[in-house]
Amino acid sequence: MAWTWRFEKSDGTEVQPAVEPEEFSTQGDAESWIGEVWRELLEGGAEQVFLYEDGSRIYGPMSLNAES
Repeated sequence: MAWTWRFEKSDGTEVQPAVEPEEFSTQGDAESWIGEVWRELLEGGAEQVFLYEDGSRIYGPMSLNAES
């Protein structure tokens, strides 16, 4: 199983993340990583994220804006 993130602007346009992610072996690892770097991702232009497991969307969009 591979867990990955998709990074987007609020209008749904995909953006390159400011911090390069890896493929994660568990959902918990993926969520821990996003919890550590979300501010850097937001500053780099990503406004929302989606979590995927082996290409299937698990959830999202999840806003990176703390006010949302």
